Amino acid sequence: MKVTAILIDDERKALAILKNKLERLCPNVKVISETQSPDEGIELIKQLKPQLVFLDIAMPEMSGFDLLAEIKNPDFEIIFATAFDNYAIEAIKHCAIGYLVKPVDNQDLMITVNKAIQNIEDKSALEKNKLLIENLGVQTFQNKKIVIPSQEGLEFVKMSDILHFEGDNGYTKIHFVNKKSMLSSHNIGYFNKLLDNQSFYLIHKSYLINLSHIKKYLNEGYIVLEDNSKLPVSRNRRQDFFNKLKSIN
Repeated sequence: MKVTAILIDDERKALAILKNKLERLCPNVKVISETQSPDEGIELIKQLKPQLVFLDIAMPEMSGFDLLAEIKNPDFEIIFATAFDNYAIEAIKHCAIGYLVKPVDNQDLMITVNKAIQNIEDKSALEKNKLLIENLGVQTFQNKKIVIPSQEGLEFVKMSDILHFEGDNGYTKIHFVNKKSMLSSHNIGYFNKLLDNQSFYLIHKSYLINLSHIKKYLNEGYIVLEDNSKLPVSRNRRQDFFNKLKSIN
């Protein structure tokens, strides 16, 4: 599948390097336009309707996020580029959107582009982009959402609705406060990495819990959640777990 792409970055050198790498390493991508101006980028997206947009986050006139918010129905796949913005990367990851860290690594570029092409075929970009815009405007953990890949597609879920994740033979079972559950095709390590620095903690190699839903801790080394599920805390994690609890109180 050949896809059309627009490159938007305020740095001329960065544009030239990215375009050259795409031509050499990603023959399935056809660059139809490029610009250093976010305002011009908005017009190019509206006029040319690309399938894929490479978008720098930190631009002086307008951030990549602000640019995205200016598009009425952003139904194109995005690959963000960033040099250092940890908050930005965190927000992007939660929405299952591609990103590259500058300077762009060749292998990372090829992997990210191939994933974007797959997503274009799946036609999930509009929902993910809208979720990113929504999450960026949300200040509280309770209202932020993540995208959970499942066997049926993508699920858009509030973080606060998740009780815990349970590793299951390379898959992950997600348990919710409404007593429902779903199975994801990703392993528990994926979710532990995705939710790093959030209100979640890996108490055991098979259990990642939402700290907001702890009901009690039992001396024999178990956590009881609000649904009365009783989960073990690994011995080698207990001290760090206690320190984590102290830090959020």
